[in-house]
Amino acid sequence: SCEGRNIRYRTCSNVDCPPEAGDFRAQQCSAHNDVKHHGQFYEWLPVSNDPDNPCSLKCQAKGTTLVVELAPKVLDGTRCYTESLDMCISGLCQIVGCDHQLGSTVKEDNCGVCNGDGSTCRLVRGQYKSQLSATKSDDTVVAIPYGSRHIRLVLKGPDHLYLETKTLQGAKGENSLSSTGTFLVDNSSVDFQKFPDKEILRMAGPLTADFIVKIRNSGSADSTVQFIFYQPIIHRWRETDFFPCSATCGGGYQLTSAECYDLRSNRVVADQYCHYYPENIKPKPKLQECNLDPCPARWEATPWTACSSSCGGGIQSRAVSCVEEDIQGHVTSVEEWKCMYTPKMPIAQPCNIFDCPKWLAQEWSPVTVPSFFVH
Repeated sequence: SCEGRNIRYRTCSNVDCPPEAGDFRAQQCSAHNDVKHHGQFYEWLPVSNDPDNPCSLKCQAKGTTLVVELAPKVLDGTRCYTESLDMCISGLCQIVGCDHQLGSTVKEDNCGVCNGDGSTCRLVRGQYKSQLSATKSDDTVVAIPYGSRHIRLVLKGPDHLYLETKTLQGAKGENSLSSTGTFLVDNSSVDFQKFPDKEILRMAGPLTADFIVKIRNSGSADSTVQFIFYQPIIHRWRETDFFPCSATCGGGYQLTSAECYDLRSNRVVADQYCHYYPENIKPKPKLQECNLDPCPARWEATPWTACSSSCGGGIQSRAVSCVEEDIQGHVTSVEEWKCMYTPKMPIAQPCNIFDCPKWLAQEWSPVTVPSFFVH
């Protein structure tokens, strides 16, 4: 008499599998390799993306066109489709959001951010036209940086596309794209279609290296290449912490600033890198008050009076009082007990302690004889 379902499901182990783990559906097909089918052993490969029944285990015998349903249901947790997070549970395809929760409709934005607003990448689109040259056999179409997504290039004409790659560690590679197929280039999946008069290159991304798409001229006619992809904004403004307060007490102010941050290397770079992206708006400095507590009471002294004697030792004095300074900078005298934790400055001191000058008599000169006594 109970209503509803007697089983409740939730997702688990919501971490990416290591590359060596392989495809879950492929593992289920290969489990039948040691079981005879109509008296013969086969090596079974998965048949994915069945629009009619994505949760049945259909496999194809390697090297043949034989496709067989080896089980009516795949194991729970198997993806319904290769490009989706939706999973099969009890033979039914259940919706799974990018947050890996059953029944969730949350999706990634074009930048690959779950439930994002698309602000962490920018759309790049353009067109390249080859120029016939007797001395130049190849040319660069476009450089597609690490982390880019949803890449699509269409070449129309007799020329041929090929790839050069460079990893973040500096390792270089090349792929000639000689035939139609899907293959890995530096751990990035590349789907390539070759036709007599055009070529189509797709990469879902995110790219695990910098890709340089090049064109090899055939020499017979011009070709055009149209490309579109989402490029990650790898340099973003980052607001700094507040600088130290302009005053230690009694009220001051402090400011923030902004620095350009490289998301790949996790370090601060020159501002010009952030100015490259029009989407990057440098945050304005923030201002706030700080250290608003009144400054503690302190001793304050008037200037010393003139010395009581110009020499021979005298005394000069000054007035010393206990004061407080408020937030507006006004200084007022307070009771001396408030300054008891700091020693009181002296109110008198000796001055001009050098000896006073005095007259000093020298020896008498020789006696002189008046001239009228000389004959």
